[in-house]
Amino acid sequence: MAAGQKSNRKVIPAASRAMEDFKWETASELGVQIPQGGYMGDLPSRVNGAIGGNMVKKMIAAYEQSLAQGNKPPTPQVTNQTTTP
Repeated sequence: MAAGQKSNRKVIPAASRAMEDFKWETASELGVQIPQGGYMGDLPSRVNGAIGGNMVKKMIAAYEQSLAQGNKPPTPQVTNQTTTP
């Protein structure tokens, strides 16, 4: 990917800080030493993948729990399609 192209934008930008905190929480639960300054680019992709994978598992579990309790949280509409003029 060329410099300056970032494709992992948040669907809900206001959740950015909470997602960052969630990442650090999940990393510490897995026993990952968080590098000083927070830069994780030097960690192996396997470690970063484990953090992301566990984040997804926890989000799915939370959603399933809410469904089991009779709640249906709203689901944001997400598309990767761009409109053409």
